[in-house]
Amino acid sequence: MAAYIDLYKLALEDAVLQQKVTTACVVAAEAIRGELGTVPNHANRLIWAAAVFVDPRHEGLRMLWAVLAANSSASVSTIQGASDATIQTNVNAAVDLFATGP
Repeated sequence: MAAYIDLYKLALEDAVLQQKVTTACVVAAEAIRGELGTVPNHANRLIWAAAVFVDPRHEGLRMLWAVLAANSSASVSTIQGASDATIQTNVNAAVDLFATGP
């Protein structure tokens, strides 16, 4: 299990992890752009997706904390070695936490 200070350092200092999460946010935003309007919370999800396209780094850094929290029981090396698919799954699972509208 990663110590809280380790998670904090990952959030602030691990550029590769930041880049992976940011990219996963962009991929999620593109998927949302094409989803049906009947998807629950679709309007707010579109607002979040637009925010991602405007400033992907900002939204990625916000999302990084949710990804780290979801994986807090893992070791630092496991978190750093997470596959793109694993990170994408974590981001997709957290989108509605951020898709709350204006």
